[in-house]
Amino acid sequence: MLPASDDALFYPFEVDDYVGWHGPFDPENPMNWPRWKRLGHVAWVSIIIFLVNVSSTMFAPGAGRLMADFHQTSSTIGTLTVSIFLLGLALGPLVISPFSELYGRLYVYHVSVAAYIAFILACAWSEDITSFLVFRFLAGCAGSSPLTISGGTVADVIPVEQRGMSMAMMAIGPILGPVVGPVAGGFVSQSLGWRWTYWIVAIAAVIWLVVAMIFMRETYARTLLERKAALLRKTTGNPALLVKGHEQLSPLVHLTNGLARPVKLLLFSPVVLLLSIYVALIFGLLFLCLSTYSTVFIKQYHFTIGTSGLAFLGQGTGMLTGLIMFGILSDKILKAKGAAGHNGRMTPEDRLPLMVYFAPVLPIGFFVYGWTVETNVHWMAPIIGTSFIGIGALFVMLPAQIYLVDAFGAEAASSALAANTLLRSLCGTLLPLAAPHLFGVRAGAITIL
Repeated sequence: MLPASDDALFYPFEVDDYVGWHGPFDPENPMNWPRWKRLGHVAWVSIIIFLVNVSSTMFAPGAGRLMADFHQTSSTIGTLTVSIFLLGLALGPLVISPFSELYGRLYVYHVSVAAYIAFILACAWSEDITSFLVFRFLAGCAGSSPLTISGGTVADVIPVEQRGMSMAMMAIGPILGPVVGPVAGGFVSQSLGWRWTYWIVAIAAVIWLVVAMIFMRETYARTLLERKAALLRKTTGNPALLVKGHEQLSPLVHLTNGLARPVKLLLFSPVVLLLSIYVALIFGLLFLCLSTYSTVFIKQYHFTIGTSGLAFLGQGTGMLTGLIMFGILSDKILKAKGAAGHNGRMTPEDRLPLMVYFAPVLPIGFFVYGWTVETNVHWMAPIIGTSFIGIGALFVMLPAQIYLVDAFGAEAASSALAANTLLRSLCGTLLPLAAPHLFGVRAGAITIL
């Protein structure tokens, strides 16, 4: 079987002055790397995605203490101290994704994670609410890089028929990170203070960056071929040797096109727009629900600051269950549908049946959570409801992401995911601001104490 990659890049060594791979089994092509090396890159990127998503909510249980330290009383500002990170995740991809398609994945990973570490440390050292909000927003912008270009990394090294498990691995961060964060952050904030929630994340990110600089390699085929073409031009003295598709355009034009591509996909591709709107709605409702957990379980069920984070485990358990189910079922359904209806050809649309089957679980979970809290049923009942929310949310967001990766391939996957992340993170930022008023509490659940 030929590797699943851009067929336009497979040439003999030199055809009409175009440089490409030495056939479909060229060992320099990342798609032909040893399996352990390809999965190792996916796993290592998954770790930084998880870390970024943990940091999005790890600070939440201690946000009330920050409000007290900075002498703030506004519930809106309190909620914003947590949700402004998601605003950074929304806007960062618009700039970052084109750079990855121009300069490659590796360079962008290194620079953006280094910037993320710097801004996380700045959050920990902030002495007033203004500087804290600015640095937390910038940390979100820098941290959006792994979330945005991870789909491109999967498309670079994993064939289409094997991407289900890899995308499930990547999804651990966005799915479980916001749940694990408050669990750890509750105990850290209670024992060490809210600043330590940032210092711990920064230490872990530094370790990730050091290992990445030693072991990770570039995976983007276009960048590797550009380097190959540059070396050949130098050694052969033939300035006409170019990579197909890049022969007439300057880096500035490439960058401008890349900056515009996520917006164009969002505005002019109906499938990107509709999927992004649906995912954004679900993600916003998810974070709106997350913003109530601490208030509900502290005020109504009398949990402590530390144990209030454990209330997030219901949703996390549901998401983890859904993640395992998706990893097992996704590729099997793709292959079965391809064999049955497309003469062996697998299509991106074959990733979506799981979304159709499991989406109804989501409103069931919201109903159980809301009804049991309203009637003051035992605390285990609403946690069971949140587990259904977790399962339903996963089977909406993950099939949408892998569909976009399959549909747009290595060349545009980062831009398609950037468009999706833009709307998703905007809803995740703005909807929780309504929590204090919707639930009739003085401050959002993730901002009190």
